[in-house]
Amino acid sequence: MTLTLFSYPQLFGLSDNNPYGLKVATFMQICAIPFRHAHIIDTSAAPRGQLPYLDDDGQAIGDSDAIIAHLTAKLDLAIDRDLSHSQRCTDLLVRRMLDDLYWVMSYSRWRDERYWPLFRDALLTTHAELTPDQLEAARRYNFQRYHYQGIGRYEPADAYARGTRDLEVLAALLGDGPFLFGDRVHGIDAAIYGFVANIHFYEIDTPLKEAVLASPQLVAHCQRLRELAQARAVPPPP
Repeated sequence: MTLTLFSYPQLFGLSDNNPYGLKVATFMQICAIPFRHAHIIDTSAAPRGQLPYLDDDGQAIGDSDAIIAHLTAKLDLAIDRDLSHSQRCTDLLVRRMLDDLYWVMSYSRWRDERYWPLFRDALLTTHAELTPDQLEAARRYNFQRYHYQGIGRYEPADAYARGTRDLEVLAALLGDGPFLFGDRVHGIDAAIYGFVANIHFYEIDTPLKEAVLASPQLVAHCQRLRELAQARAVPPPP
């Protein structure tokens, strides 16, 4: 079995500067699944034109949760086998809340004039293959997405209030941890890490980063998942 995860480029020491790709990569690492990680910008070959997607011996699977479900079923992974019905419901609710947080996070990078130049320059400095024209085109595309989704119609303070509240609820659910559902890591922890790490390790001080740094629970969980993923990761097949 040859697995290749296609996702957006690295940034700020993270293997993907998009939370969904980092979520899948982290899940595969904590489950000790060997895979090749390919970083791309062009989404034309991706299912539904979105990243990440997984190539499993020629079968393309899109959507981060669908990728995780595919791997769990195919490899008979035990990571979430012990979850109760109530915990599975909480898992789904948290994933949906992270989907809401995504829009505010993306807004802070592409939409907010205070942070966009810093984000653009970080990408251009880190990835010589990218051009200013490519990023401007991506920014225009994102503006359209934000308008139709709704977050683009928010004033910055109102957008960040929404994202900050998501992070506060997430911190409350984590409590004393070490993981969302107690002493064992589960798939939802990889999902949380994908989002929080893309705020915590983001080298631009946005209101979202301030909210994460103000939460010992979020910082501790983020650091714990990063260490666990690094410890369990296995090299890709030759």
